[in-house]
Amino acid sequence: VQLQASGGGLVQAGGSLGLSCAASGRTHSRYSVGWFRRAPGKEREFVAAISWSGGNTYYADSVKGRFTISRSSAKNTVYLQLSSLKTEDTAAYYCAYSTRAYTLHQNYAYDYWGQGTLVTVSS
Repeated sequence: VQLQASGGGLVQAGGSLGLSCAASGRTHSRYSVGWFRRAPGKEREFVAAISWSGGNTYYADSVKGRFTISRSSAKNTVYLQLSSLKTEDTAAYYCAYSTRAYTLHQNYAYDYWGQGTLVTVSS
């Protein structure tokens, strides 16, 4: 399985940005996808996750109400819409693939990781 994350860039505080994560290769019929981020000098942290059906979504408290995760099963793509961005949202954002349905906020739940896409929020 390969994951291709895209959509990062430079945006002003208060602005919005959309990230995409496309899965390819031998994907399972059911898989969950999570987004994590790593800010400079900090540990990687959970941002959001979505179940295989899209029926269940999970968010870190720090992004709840500002970020929205969704998926297109037909396109094998998961989206993360970032809104009301803050300077503290600046980080490399990574998507990850999991065959689990639970504990999706944990790193260990994921089998495959994509490369990061950088989001920089300026003040």
